[in-house]
Amino acid sequence: MNERLKRHEVDVNMTWDLKALFESKEEFLSSLERAKVNVEEIKNYKGRLTENASVLFEAVESLEKFVIQLDALGTYAGLGQAVDGTNTESQELSMTFGAAATAIQAELTFFENEIMSLTEKQYTEFFKDEPKLEVYRPYIEDLYEQKKYKLSDDTEEALASLGEVTEAPYTIYSVSKAADMQFDAFEDGDGNTQPNSFALFEGKYEYSEDAITRKNAYESFNKTLNLYKNTYAAVYSTEVKKQVMLSKLRGYESVTDMLLISQKVTQEMYHRQIDVIYNELAPHMRKFANLLKDQLGLEKVNFYDLKAPLDTSFNPSATYDEAKDAVLNSLEIMGKDYVQIIEKAFDERWIDYSDNVGKSTGAFCASPYAAHPYILVTFQNNMRDAFTLAHELGHAGHFYLANKEQNYFNTNPSMYNVEAPSTMNEMLLGRYLLQNNDDPKMKKWVILQFMGTYYHNFVTHLLEAAFQRKVYEFAEKDQPLTAKLLCDTKLEVLKGFWGDSVEIDENAGMTWMRQPHYYMGLYPYTYSAGLTASTAVSEMIFEEGQPAVDRWIDMLKTGGKLKPLDLLKVAGMDLTSDEPVQKAVKYVGSLIDQLIELS
Repeated sequence: MNERLKRHEVDVNMTWDLKALFESKEEFLSSLERAKVNVEEIKNYKGRLTENASVLFEAVESLEKFVIQLDALGTYAGLGQAVDGTNTESQELSMTFGAAATAIQAELTFFENEIMSLTEKQYTEFFKDEPKLEVYRPYIEDLYEQKKYKLSDDTEEALASLGEVTEAPYTIYSVSKAADMQFDAFEDGDGNTQPNSFALFEGKYEYSEDAITRKNAYESFNKTLNLYKNTYAAVYSTEVKKQVMLSKLRGYESVTDMLLISQKVTQEMYHRQIDVIYNELAPHMRKFANLLKDQLGLEKVNFYDLKAPLDTSFNPSATYDEAKDAVLNSLEIMGKDYVQIIEKAFDERWIDYSDNVGKSTGAFCASPYAAHPYILVTFQNNMRDAFTLAHELGHAGHFYLANKEQNYFNTNPSMYNVEAPSTMNEMLLGRYLLQNNDDPKMKKWVILQFMGTYYHNFVTHLLEAAFQRKVYEFAEKDQPLTAKLLCDTKLEVLKGFWGDSVEIDENAGMTWMRQPHYYMGLYPYTYSAGLTASTAVSEMIFEEGQPAVDRWIDMLKTGGKLKPLDLLKVAGMDLTSDEPVQKAVKYVGSLIDQLIELS
């Protein structure tokens, strides 16, 4: 039985180096104390933001410097918690920062309130009176456009002071998942006892070629989920009710309108992504499930079989260094400057890829403006992990460029755009592997990795989005969000998509418990939007060459300065109709047809 390492037992080279943020915990705490003092300088502008354009510019410039400092503090605290949720010192740092940030946020509510109180005349004339203010137009414009949803200053300040409480559902979910959940060991297909965890199940056992391993790991995993389902339902219900109540207090027509406004996305764009893919991809994926059944010799395809390798005779392993080389080589098409950024990620230890007790599951990229991006993955020595690595490096390259080219307020694009750079790198890695391998088995395997990417974004997260949409509909009708309702709804979504091609067992209904995305607004559907964009633009890159690459790099550098559809136009793409989504769905269908031919 392979015991998982404690964090202090992990090779330091497999961990990230946080010294670009702070040299030590002491320096972090010292900076946090300075932040509590620095906020007083910002408060000197209280009541003055509408005086004239020069004062507003000075105030926003001061705020920018301050939030960059706060961003570094929050990132440091969050990264420590992410790599070891069982570490009490990390928990304390995170809670210390959370309490301070909530207090600071409450003290700074005046800033947004005063910008929202600008008259139409002031809003127009200030940009003429102070040309330097133009650099902050997107930030000011976003706030000004939300003024009709603003509550009284006292109410806004009270809500801000409750930040630690309103963020409690996500905090509770994260801590419980990382530190409390314990999974029974299970017996694999060879009779060996194996440990289980979120990271091992989702990163290794779901992809096992052995049916007994998949089944037993799934049963062990769901045995623990079942113990927590009522608690997690209460936590998730609190998050949803919070959002619904806030939307009503602020006067939005629906909670969906409120959650989309920060993304600068219309309901039409939101529903298009879910409806087109859910309805038009389903027949292709059912064909894929039948292929899986035939190739693996299964009597039926169970839910836990869906990520099993289609070709059990070929499942290439890869060391971390081999994955690194493949990723770097695949990105050469993006040019020397871009590749040098990605090399920095490896050389300067931006990446934490160990597997240890208490480490957060999944993968993410955090990009503090004051330092450089940080990537969390759990590398399990399989080539599939190279695609995960490429994905997160796509985020890193994006925000490294945006942070260099834009001011702090203009760096973050809408959630609608954010997954395009990451999935683009997956597309490039797959293309590279196809072009540099003649082995039909390798070709088939690479197409399967493409399928893994589309499965992740067009199936897993898209079905999350379809589920999430139904949950908010229930909540707005004041229907109690019990564990039974949530599980039944998830089952309905899964069965509606897979039909009779997959055996959807009752345990599959608990899949909603596995992802933190439900605590991040309407995030899940954006994965499909990003992949729709990267599918189209990757084709342009291989057809047009350098002009398409240049447009893509320009888009990365633009950060969040433009709204979603305008930003995609920089890359040469129009996403105002069903057509790009339908083309992406057809491309997935063509991959499945190729697999059938190769099989």
